[in-house]
Amino acid sequence: MLKQLMLAALLAAAAAGAQAGAPIARIQSMLAKPDVLCGRFDQTKQLAGMKKPLLSNGRFCVVKGKGVLWRTLKPFPSTLRLTRDEIVHLQGERVAMRMDAKSEPVVRMINSVLFSLLGGDLAQLDKLFEVDGSADKDGWQVALKAREPALAKAVGAISMEGGAYVKRIDMNEAAGDKTSIVFSLMQAGEAAMTAEEAAQF
Repeated sequence: MLKQLMLAALLAAAAAGAQAGAPIARIQSMLAKPDVLCGRFDQTKQLAGMKKPLLSNGRFCVVKGKGVLWRTLKPFPSTLRLTRDEIVHLQGERVAMRMDAKSEPVVRMINSVLFSLLGGDLAQLDKLFEVDGSADKDGWQVALKAREPALAKAVGAISMEGGAYVKRIDMNEAAGDKTSIVFSLMQAGEAAMTAEEAAQF
């Protein structure tokens, strides 16, 4: 579960405007940084030892200063809501899991990464990851390699590519699992959220 939570935090935050990479200034200038960003995600997860990948898709919304909503629609509906103070996993109306930052140190780590990405806190990202990247007129690519063994074990190596927004993220976990997420149908501004999504914040 921790891997999925960390991945969701990183991916949704990155989609909102990750500002990591080299050359930093070039990538920052290319990224749109809306207060609200929503869109579609299509995820492919290849588990080590399994031939058939696990496919899922849904919607995400990132609201600056408030958090991230990651709604899986298929194959099974579920919602992950991440804010500064907690991580909540919902299955329908039922709370399947709640982690509070005061009692669960891991929430602080996840949210530290999440809000560093959201806020463009490059110093914090540089503490957590070795960052390598490139940019040209067509887009940019970034690779993040966790510095700490515990974080490396949780998230593995991450690569991202995009333009004004992140278009694709690939994660190779230490255990051999591989996850790819493609983002599409990006919309910015308050109108990008449905009333139901807005109510979650």
